Amino acid sequence: MVESLGILLRKAVPKMPHRIMTVAGLIAILLVVGMAVLAPILTPYDPTKSVAESFLPPSLEHPLGTNKIGQDMWSRTVYGARTILLVVALSTIVSIMVGVPLGLFSGYLGGLFDRVLAMVMDAIYAFPSLILAIAIAAALGPGILNTALAISIVYIPTYFRMVRGQALTIKEQLFVEAAVAIGAKSKTILSKYIFPNVVSIIAVVFTLSVADVVLTEAGLSFFGLSVPAPTPDWGFDLRAGHPYLPSGYWWLVTFPGLMIILLAVGFTLLGEGISEYLGPTGVERR
Repeated sequence: MVESLGILLRKAVPKMPHRIMTVAGLIAILLVVGMAVLAPILTPYDPTKSVAESFLPPSLEHPLGTNKIGQDMWSRTVYGARTILLVVALSTIVSIMVGVPLGLFSGYLGGLFDRVLAMVMDAIYAFPSLILAIAIAAALGPGILNTALAISIVYIPTYFRMVRGQALTIKEQLFVEAAVAIGAKSKTILSKYIFPNVVSIIAVVFTLSVADVVLTEAGLSFFGLSVPAPTPDWGFDLRAGHPYLPSGYWWLVTFPGLMIILLAVGFTLLGEGISEYLGPTGVERR
């Protein structure tokens, strides 16, 4: 389900002008971020406690209804934005901090170091992202930090491969050869000549991969491998409400599902818009 949604989004969004995609993506992302920041103001109830009868439909008192144990779904949906954004932020930071330096060093140094590291990253990259994340998360156990670590391991090769490819190309440029000829140290060449020229590709990979990270986190939560109950989380609530959908309790899955789609589409639109703006990059998609 997660992979299919990601593929569907990528086939649909390129038909839009890049300016519209960028603006629409920013609006969607800022909406979710605003919900997360203003959660204590926007919600009248504790998202982890029972506050009313079970399975109440949407009403003025409970705009998104209540779940099977009487928790307010509006409060859980708003606070769920905090959970998913925290996991996405942590996992992305770790992926960038590990994948980018390794890609720079591997592409610039070459030799045995490059071959071994590229082989390891290719081995990780060969696994479907969700399946690998499930395996790692199951081994680490539930929790925000464990979930972020599991997802970051999955996406480190994405940053590594793109940065390494750019570094391999840039180090053959005349300005880099000139820097080597005048005796510039490797540290200087990497930090002042190569890294500034890969920042744009990092930005594109970031915006495109974050949409996949959102869907992967939701997938882990749906399978019960992310945050423990009763932590508010969209994927967890989607799974909890799924068995009651045939009984007509549609609001239990509708609103968490819409929020997952909104955030994933937002990052996808932003990524595609930036990619179009910066020109062809050859960014790989999982």
